[in-house]
Amino acid sequence: MVSGLFLATALSFLQGIVFLLAGYISNNAFPRPLSEEDEAIFLRRLDEGDEEARNILIEHNLRLVAHIIKKFDGVGEDADDLISIGTIGLIKAINTFNTDRGTKLATYAARCIENEILMTRSPGKMWQSGVPRL
Repeated sequence: MVSGLFLATALSFLQGIVFLLAGYISNNAFPRPLSEEDEAIFLRRLDEGDEEARNILIEHNLRLVAHIIKKFDGVGEDADDLISIGTIGLIKAINTFNTDRGTKLATYAARCIENEILMTRSPGKMWQSGVPRL
Protein backbone atom coordinates (compact mmCIF):
# COMPACT_ATOMS: atom_id res chain seq x y z
CA MET A 1 0.00 0.00 0.00
CA VAL A 2 2.77 2.41 0.93
CA SER A 3 4.71 1.69 -2.26
CA GLY A 4 1.59 2.36 -4.34
CA LEU A 5 1.07 5.70 -2.61
CA PHE A 6 4.75 6.55 -3.06
CA LEU A 7 4.58 5.64 -6.76
CA ALA A 8 1.46 7.77 -7.29
CA THR A 9 3.07 10.71 -5.51
CA ALA A 10 6.31 10.30 -7.46
CA LEU A 11 4.47 10.13 -10.78
CA SER A 12 2.43 13.21 -9.95
CA PHE A 13 5.55 15.12 -9.00
CA LEU A 14 7.37 13.92 -12.12
CA GLN A 15 4.50 15.08 -14.33
CA GLY A 16 4.82 18.53 -12.80
CA ILE A 17 8.58 18.59 -13.36
CA VAL A 18 8.23 17.40 -16.98
CA PHE A 19 5.59 20.07 -17.62
CA LEU A 20 7.87 22.67 -16.05
CA LEU A 21 10.84 21.40 -18.06
CA ALA A 22 8.85 21.53 -21.30
CA GLY A 23 8.06 25.18 -20.60
CA TYR A 24 11.73 25.96 -20.04
CA ILE A 25 12.77 24.20 -23.23
CA SER A 26 10.15 25.93 -25.36
CA ASN A 27 11.23 29.30 -23.94
CA ASN A 28 14.95 28.44 -23.93
CA ALA A 29 15.03 29.89 -20.42
CA PHE A 30 16.28 27.61 -17.68
CA PRO A 31 16.69 29.13 -14.24
CA ARG A 32 20.26 30.19 -13.57
CA PRO A 33 22.31 27.80 -11.45
CA LEU A 34 22.37 28.64 -7.77
CA SER A 35 25.42 30.30 -6.27
CA GLU A 36 27.51 28.12 -3.97
CA GLU A 37 26.12 29.97 -0.96
CA ASP A 38 22.49 29.59 -2.06
CA GLU A 39 23.03 25.93 -2.93
CA ALA A 40 24.49 25.31 0.54
CA ILE A 41 21.47 27.01 2.13
CA PHE A 42 18.97 24.95 0.13
CA LEU A 43 20.90 21.73 0.78
CA ARG A 44 20.81 22.46 4.51
CA ARG A 45 17.07 23.13 4.29
CA LEU A 46 16.64 19.90 2.31
CA ASP A 47 18.42 17.98 5.09
CA GLU A 48 15.82 19.43 7.46
CA GLY A 49 13.02 18.03 5.27
CA ASP A 50 12.03 21.20 3.38
CA GLU A 51 10.21 20.14 0.18
CA GLU A 52 10.36 23.66 -1.26
CA ALA A 53 14.17 23.54 -1.05
CA ARG A 54 14.11 20.21 -2.88
CA ASN A 55 11.98 21.66 -5.67
CA ILE A 56 14.23 24.72 -5.99
CA LEU A 57 17.32 22.51 -6.24
CA ILE A 58 15.62 20.45 -8.96
CA GLU A 59 14.52 23.52 -10.94
CA HIS A 60 17.90 25.21 -10.80
CA ASN A 61 19.71 22.07 -11.98
CA LEU A 62 17.49 21.34 -15.00
CA ARG A 63 20.08 23.07 -17.17
CA LEU A 64 22.48 20.28 -16.16
CA VAL A 65 20.05 17.67 -17.50
CA ALA A 66 19.81 19.52 -20.82
CA HIS A 67 23.60 19.71 -21.01
CA ILE A 68 24.15 16.03 -20.27
CA ILE A 69 21.62 14.73 -22.79
CA LYS A 70 23.70 16.36 -25.53
CA LYS A 71 26.16 13.48 -25.04
CA PHE A 72 23.42 11.11 -26.14
CA ASP A 73 22.35 13.12 -29.19
CA GLY A 74 22.17 10.96 -32.28
CA VAL A 75 22.09 7.59 -30.53
CA GLY A 76 18.53 6.84 -31.57
CA GLU A 77 16.76 8.15 -28.50
CA ASP A 78 14.13 10.89 -28.55
CA ALA A 79 15.36 14.09 -26.85
CA ASP A 80 12.11 14.40 -24.87
CA ASP A 81 12.55 10.87 -23.54
CA LEU A 82 16.15 11.61 -22.58
CA ILE A 83 15.08 14.78 -20.78
CA SER A 84 12.43 12.88 -18.83
CA ILE A 85 14.84 10.10 -17.92
CA GLY A 86 17.57 12.60 -17.04
CA THR A 87 15.15 14.50 -14.82
CA ILE A 88 14.41 11.29 -12.93
CA GLY A 89 18.16 10.89 -12.44
CA LEU A 90 18.38 14.47 -11.16
CA ILE A 91 15.55 13.87 -8.69
CA LYS A 92 17.24 10.70 -7.45
CA ALA A 93 20.52 12.60 -7.09
CA ILE A 94 18.96 15.34 -5.01
CA ASN A 95 17.11 12.80 -2.86
CA THR A 96 20.30 10.84 -2.11
CA PHE A 97 22.95 13.59 -2.05
CA ASN A 98 25.12 13.63 1.06
CA THR A 99 26.92 16.90 1.79
CA ASP A 100 29.28 15.15 4.22
CA ARG A 101 31.11 13.38 1.39
CA GLY A 102 32.69 16.57 0.06
CA THR A 103 31.37 16.22 -3.49
CA LYS A 104 29.62 19.07 -5.26
CA LEU A 105 25.97 18.52 -6.07
CA ALA A 106 26.49 19.09 -9.81
CA THR A 107 29.25 16.47 -9.95
CA TYR A 108 27.13 13.90 -8.14
CA ALA A 109 23.98 14.78 -10.10
CA ALA A 110 25.77 14.54 -13.46
CA ARG A 111 26.79 10.96 -12.72
CA CYS A 112 23.27 10.06 -11.52
CA ILE A 113 21.70 11.58 -14.65
CA GLU A 114 24.07 9.69 -16.96
CA ASN A 115 23.53 6.44 -15.06
CA GLU A 116 19.75 6.81 -15.23
CA ILE A 117 19.91 7.27 -19.00
CA LEU A 118 22.26 4.31 -19.43
CA MET A 119 20.12 2.04 -17.22
CA THR A 120 17.01 2.66 -19.32
CA ARG A 121 18.67 1.78 -22.59
CA SER A 122 18.50 -1.85 -23.61
CA PRO A 123 21.80 -3.76 -23.41
CA GLY A 124 21.68 -4.41 -27.15
CA LYS A 125 21.74 -0.70 -27.90
CA MET A 126 24.63 0.00 -25.55
CA TRP A 127 27.05 -2.30 -27.33
CA GLN A 128 28.19 -1.90 -30.87
CA SER A 129 31.15 -3.95 -32.12
CA GLY A 130 31.98 -4.96 -28.56
CA VAL A 131 32.52 -1.37 -27.42
CA PRO A 132 30.10 0.36 -25.04
CA ARG A 133 28.32 3.20 -26.78
CA LEU A 134 27.28 6.30 -24.89
